[in-house]
Amino acid sequence: MPIFSSLTARNALYEKFKSKIINNPILDRNLVSYQGNKQAPFSAWFKYREGFSERLVTYILKTLQPKPGLLLDPFSGSGTSLFTASELGWQTTGIELLPVGIFATEARIIAQKINIELLKSVIYKLEKIDYKDYYKDSLAFKHLAITRGAFSEINEKQLVGYLSYCHDFIRDKNIQQLLMYTALCILEDISYTRKDGQYLRWDFRSGRSKGKTEFNKGEILSFEDAIRRKLKQIISDLELDYIQLDLFSNTELSTFTTIKSVNKSGNFEILEPQLYEGSCLEILPTFPDNSIDVVITSPPYLNRYDYTRTYALELAFLGCSEDKVKNLRQQMLSCTVENRDKHKYLEEYYTSKERYDEFLKIDAVFKQQAALQEVLMILEEYKKERNLNNKNIARMVHNYFYEMCFVIYELSRILKSGGIITIVNDNVKYAGEEIPVDLILSDIAESFGLRTKYIWTLGRGKGNSSQQMGSYGRTELRKCVYIWEK
Repeated sequence: MPIFSSLTARNALYEKFKSKIINNPILDRNLVSYQGNKQAPFSAWFKYREGFSERLVTYILKTLQPKPGLLLDPFSGSGTSLFTASELGWQTTGIELLPVGIFATEARIIAQKINIELLKSVIYKLEKIDYKDYYKDSLAFKHLAITRGAFSEINEKQLVGYLSYCHDFIRDKNIQQLLMYTALCILEDISYTRKDGQYLRWDFRSGRSKGKTEFNKGEILSFEDAIRRKLKQIISDLELDYIQLDLFSNTELSTFTTIKSVNKSGNFEILEPQLYEGSCLEILPTFPDNSIDVVITSPPYLNRYDYTRTYALELAFLGCSEDKVKNLRQQMLSCTVENRDKHKYLEEYYTSKERYDEFLKIDAVFKQQAALQEVLMILEEYKKERNLNNKNIARMVHNYFYEMCFVIYELSRILKSGGIITIVNDNVKYAGEEIPVDLILSDIAESFGLRTKYIWTLGRGKGNSSQQMGSYGRTELRKCVYIWEK
């Protein structure tokens, strides 16, 4: 039986922020997720499911901060916020831990300055060859345990042959990298797998499917068909971009003008994003005070999704070893039950930077969050009574907010006066216990001198998991975009 659940602190927190919780009719699921990029040139090349749409970035900047400056995304993913803002005249900086996001961002930078005619001539030659003829054992796909058997024998042989040909015969390094990225973009299409929340879901044809019912992902493309379609899509987008260079002049931009038309106004030089690879917990403390005008980001949600498993195929493609993947998992912001406590690491890091007083300040703010401590106490009781489906959920929740305290403190420190921070995130529920992520993070932000301007909600929230619905009924959780101001 569930234990008695106290809502006292959470209700008090809701009363504090309820005037800021506003339904924004402009926002919908497409806008605040990767779904909105499915038809967007460049962004549609790779299904990076953890992103938000270009239109959301455009809406936020034009609505809240129309004068360009310096924009930061500390969880930049495949670079949606960086590229969209740069097309609007912003100088942009991104921080990303996963090599997949770094590779995708670098490929897009290359794509925007590629010689299209030279690329087309290379692709013309590619279409004339049989990829499996170029297969080399020395370049065989280095699978992780989780990805073994992901491809049919012929698809894997052609994939390796394609990569071998690019390695040996494509002299232009930019074109070579873009062609390699094209192969990364189709890995899911040619595999027996589909990205499905916390893991890779296996088609029954793989022989690895473990579900109670057989999963059929539908058509599995041959490598030849998939690579041809993706290359055609890339050329089409690049040519459209080139044509629009001549078509667009100084025009009034609507709220949802696409990235393509914005960058053709000719009023400013588009600057390449500056990209840092690594954990924002380490990189943010190196930024100077009062140096950033706007932050737009979506940190990992508190939903147990392990991106090192979701993107295991892509990580293997990029040469990540089992040890590298395990290290990445631990470096990530804690959002899985496997993440270990970073308290000692953060204490040592801030001490090494001669900022121990700041560490103590951040640590104290975490401990003073009454609503959070209420949630943690209840989850610990659920753990003792074995009412959690994983004993490490309470630890994960604790670690997530602890690390977000450090992220928010650093963002507040480096934000200029008058600057804004936009966070896209969802609330969650475990064992029927709702965790108001939006309110807790906003309260932490205010402890560090930020002001909560809005907590924009979608007209329709998200349901709790099917597993929880069976035990606790269906309840709607807020999907939010929150705006903090300095």
